[in-house]
Amino acid sequence: MPEQLVRVARDAAGLAVLTVDAPPLNLYTAELRELLADAVDDLAARPARALLVRTEGRVVSGGVDVALFAEQDGPEAAEALLDEMIDLTERVAELPFPTVFAAHGLCLTWAFEVALACDVLLAARSAEFGLVERVIGMTPAMGGTQRLAARAGVGRAKELVMTGERYPAEVLERWNVVNRVLPDEGFDEAALAFAQSLAAGPTRAHAATKRVLAHYEAGGVAQADEHVATIAAGLFATEDLRGAVRSFLADGPGKATFAGR
Repeated sequence: MPEQLVRVARDAAGLAVLTVDAPPLNLYTAELRELLADAVDDLAARPARALLVRTEGRVVSGGVDVALFAEQDGPEAAEALLDEMIDLTERVAELPFPTVFAAHGLCLTWAFEVALACDVLLAARSAEFGLVERVIGMTPAMGGTQRLAARAGVGRAKELVMTGERYPAEVLERWNVVNRVLPDEGFDEAALAFAQSLAAGPTRAHAATKRVLAHYEAGGVAQADEHVATIAAGLFATEDLRGAVRSFLADGPGKATFAGR
C-alpha cells in the first residue's frame, strides 16, 4: 500500500486537489474512512477556493470493502457505522466553495456517492457508474439514492439502485447526473483545468450560490426566495464584487480578476 492513501495538494491560486490512492481498487475501508474524514475536516477548517476530487489507478473505486459490513454484529452497530459514512458526504456537500469530482473509470458505491455530493461531476467517456449494494442485500447509505433523485428524479434513482446495473457516462449525462462527459485522452488535464477555472472565479459568489440552492433543496423556490436577497446582499461587502464592478464600468465585461475575498 502507498504511504498516503489520501493526499491533499493546494496550489498558490487556491485550488485543492484531494487524491485517493489505495490500489488496486480504491476500496472504502475503515482506514480510508478516517483519512477522508480528516481531509474534509482540514478543508472545512482551511477553505480552499475550489476542490477537485480524483483517484489514482485503473478504476475510480470498486466499492466498499465488504469485510467492513461483515464486522457489524447487528443493526445498532451498523447504524453507527452508516452514520459516520453519510456524515462524510454531508460534509463534502456543505463545503463553502465549488467542488468537482473527476471520474476517469469505473465508479461504484461510495465513490459515486461522494461524486454526487460534489457540485460538478465530470466523467471520462469510458467511465461507468453504479450503486451495486443490491448484490449484498444492502441499499446505498451515503446519500446516493436521494442525491440521484435530486438530479435525475425518483424514477431514475429507483431504477439505478434496484437494478444495480452499471451505467455509461453518456447515459448519466442525459439524465443530468453527470454534468459533462469529456474525452478519455487528456481527461485528467481537462478536469484540472475546469477546477482551476472555478478557483480563479468569484468564489465568494459561488459559495452564495450554494447557499441559495441549499435553501431550494430544503424548501423549494419559496424558501430560496426568502433568503436570496440577504445572501446576495452580503456579496456587496466583498473585494471581489467591488473590484469587478469597477472593472466592468471602466473596461467592460470579462476583464475582472478575483481573489476570493
